[in-house]
Amino acid sequence: MLSRIDLRGRSLGTAELRRTLPRGAADVDSVVDTVRPVVESVREHGASAALDHGETFDGVRPATVRVPADVIARAAAELDPDIRSALSEAIRRARIVHSAQRRKDSVTEVAPGGFVTEKWVPVERVGLYVPGGKAVYPSSVIMNVVPAQVAGVGSLVVASPPQADSDGWPHPTILAACSLLGVEEVWAVGGAQAVALLAYGGRDTDDAELEPVDMVTGPGNVYVTAAKRLCRSVVGIDSEAGPTEIAVLADDTADPVHVAYDLISQAEHDPNAASVLVTDSESFADEVDREIEARYDVTLNSERVREALEGPQSGIVLVDDIAAGLRVVDAYAAEHLEVQTRNASADAARVRNAGAIFVGAYSPVPLGDYAAGSNHVLPTSGTARHSSGLSVQTFLRGIHVVDYDQAALKEIAPTVVTLADAERLPAHGEAVRARFEDLSAGRDER
Repeated sequence: MLSRIDLRGRSLGTAELRRTLPRGAADVDSVVDTVRPVVESVREHGASAALDHGETFDGVRPATVRVPADVIARAAAELDPDIRSALSEAIRRARIVHSAQRRKDSVTEVAPGGFVTEKWVPVERVGLYVPGGKAVYPSSVIMNVVPAQVAGVGSLVVASPPQADSDGWPHPTILAACSLLGVEEVWAVGGAQAVALLAYGGRDTDDAELEPVDMVTGPGNVYVTAAKRLCRSVVGIDSEAGPTEIAVLADDTADPVHVAYDLISQAEHDPNAASVLVTDSESFADEVDREIEARYDVTLNSERVREALEGPQSGIVLVDDIAAGLRVVDAYAAEHLEVQTRNASADAARVRNAGAIFVGAYSPVPLGDYAAGSNHVLPTSGTARHSSGLSVQTFLRGIHVVDYDQAALKEIAPTVVTLADAERLPAHGEAVRARFEDLSAGRDER
């Protein structure tokens, strides 16, 4: 089922590896012109335009953008107890991990009387997008809300598409997850129009003000991503997420059934999802392929899985040894990387590029999707080479506070003046000299 790329006996540089390896890609450029009028109409007309577009695309129009409090409360009250328990445990674990990430302010005395403080200030208001379409994602509510709350974000709004079979409100499980997290403001709006409304705000149908946000985070389809790109001059964004992806680095000690299921599990997200196995064992690759063939078509989303696994973005990469495999996975820079080798911990420690690394047979990607405590909003499309996943830091801004007394400034003044003159910006130096010298005569002479 999976196509194969045989790199055995070949020594490829990083650039050639990147061109050779399978890769999914969201062609954001191709939809920007389609999304631009949506964003512009929402900027101009606010909630009414967002609801118009939602009715066109989703076939449903809620009475208001903001979900009433009683609707959220009812969703929480009617939530299946087992789902409530599972969500609560996932929230608990996420809070443990994310609370340990919170950066602390630091004060550095650079010289006697000269201090630089780095203080971390949370973004004031954040819009958290939770998709709805092929699946229901209460886990995405958790992954976005928890780090924002731990960071100390002052105001949170969750936006999720209205559902025709939920009286025009977002899916009840999404609303219940918001309730469990203490999120009171939820908007029934999805797609590109949701991002635009979060960015520009407006008045709801009941004339209530929908306040714009300072940052938009959360995954979505290519149209959501295009809207993020168009609005990023107005609001901050977490990333331009592409289709989800998994890479598995494995040798012949791995269980082919485990690996087959792991590849299938990621493929069920989306027909464009990427599932890649990197191995130094051709016989193991054959076993995994057989297990996939035997198992994928009994899953609920078998057609989606088949399309993803047979697409050009998925495949098996054969390498000479695990050292070569590590070079391959570093060049690939997967969103999710599983390491299932003889020396999994040591091999995982050598990986430089991945959104998240899952070590050994008992740390599969679905654990991270739901309840490991880690965050599942991760860099895709090779951007793990330079970007991190969503975290508490996403919602914090570092501000340097400079506090020098007179003596400290006087001591460093010659250095500032010299560098300013070297850059042919003498007024910079004069701004310092004016605090210690009378420069009025110089002005008169000029």
